[in-house]
Amino acid sequence: MGDFNLALLIVAIVVCVLVFIFNVYLLVNYQHPDDVNQAYFPKFVVVLGLSIAAISILMLPADVANRQACRHAIYNGACKLTLPMKDLWLAVYIVDAILVFFVIPFAMFYYEGDQDKSVWKRSRSALIWVVLTAIICALILGILYGLVGKVDFNVRHLSSSTIPFPSSWDLSNSQQCIGTGPRQCSAYSANASSETTWTMRTTFPEYVVALATIAGSFLFTIFGGVGIACLPLGLIFSFIRRPKAVITRSQYIKEATDLAKKARELKKTADALHQEERSGSKGRKWRKNVKAVEKEVLLMEEDVKALEEMYPQGEKAETAWAMTVLGYLAKLVLGVLGLIVSVAWIAHIVIYLLIDPPLSPFLNEIFIKLDDVWGLLGTVAFAFFCFYLLLAVIAGAMMLGLKLVFITIHPMKWGATLMNSFLFNVGLILLCSISVIQFCATAFGYYAQATAAQEIFGHTLQSLRGIKYLYKYNVFQIAFIVLAGLTFVYYAAFGWRRKKPSGRFQLSK
Repeated sequence: MGDFNLALLIVAIVVCVLVFIFNVYLLVNYQHPDDVNQAYFPKFVVVLGLSIAAISILMLPADVANRQACRHAIYNGACKLTLPMKDLWLAVYIVDAILVFFVIPFAMFYYEGDQDKSVWKRSRSALIWVVLTAIICALILGILYGLVGKVDFNVRHLSSSTIPFPSSWDLSNSQQCIGTGPRQCSAYSANASSETTWTMRTTFPEYVVALATIAGSFLFTIFGGVGIACLPLGLIFSFIRRPKAVITRSQYIKEATDLAKKARELKKTADALHQEERSGSKGRKWRKNVKAVEKEVLLMEEDVKALEEMYPQGEKAETAWAMTVLGYLAKLVLGVLGLIVSVAWIAHIVIYLLIDPPLSPFLNEIFIKLDDVWGLLGTVAFAFFCFYLLLAVIAGAMMLGLKLVFITIHPMKWGATLMNSFLFNVGLILLCSISVIQFCATAFGYYAQATAAQEIFGHTLQSLRGIKYLYKYNVFQIAFIVLAGLTFVYYAAFGWRRKKPSGRFQLSK
């Protein structure tokens, strides 16, 4: 079979099956009891979306391993690669874009539709919205592709003459080309006049992937920049704010009474908002109040959970308290490990991406050395760092959702997650996964060199007309570092404080 690596093909198939099984497990355990034995189409979309997101992240280390099939070849065309990675990349990300912009919105409109209507009416209403979105997206894509769907590569024009193969070479620093005459064959010593621009039209699938990457990059920069700091610090400060001891019964009754009073106030507010909805007063202020109430409810649920932790009840109260203590210790350990990973990521971005030329390959070199220790160890570490960025995006979205009223929050809770929250988070993960791959392909360019991912996300994307300057001047990387730094400062100043209801909702008179 030559360089064809059958083992890699088997591993790829097995991993895809395991990813699908794991996502089914997550769905079953996170879903809300109200969604049991129903909402099958949204559930299928959730499992498919999570699987596509996970597989797309794993495809980058697979791309690196796939390129190893050619490590003994003189040039890449001299061997047969195990997997057609470029075709697989384009297929996965076209499916990704279809899910994000069409399928998931349809599933959300269908799920949130009036339950009193028939399945056909709910489907028709959702389909109308999706078709309108599809028409608008198709027009925008078509116009942009027709006008600026080209790539501009900066190249040098080098040339030399040809002569019969000599017995000795007469070349030196002053005579670098074969033959005589005004020629330039050394890129290092060539003057500025040899540089030119080579323009060509990109393929439409690559253009769709590029625009989806840009859309995801804005979200990834905001949520990922915040999340890479708040993910570990949130766990560490959760340990710092932990209950230090079990409270007395009288304290429990007092706290429970206060929570019950707040719950009644929230219910009264929710009823008033429901009455406004029935009267047709669903304006901007109403939507703002609804989001504020949702966040207040989430904060109160956290207070209820904290109270139950401080006063465990039942026959196994001591065991419950012991598990609570162990849980907070686990958060501390995971927080410290996460902080190390976050600092490593930020240091790598500064050292390898923002400083030109790079001070050091840093994590690239570490992955290569891990591969020398064991064939897949560097690949596993590489995949872990990519997945960590996705976790940071989710953590950042949750934090900003709690702090900013105009961002809708969709919390993921074990055994209490509604399908619309599932769908929203899956859409966010899918949209940002494209950007995570592009970010990792750039950040680990030394380790992932000569891969299909670099061809798509490196050369094509960073030379695309109209948006190449965002990458040329490292706009996303700089914004990522700035947001991460601001979040570190925020947690240092306010992270130790306990969250309190903000009371930002105001009823219409």
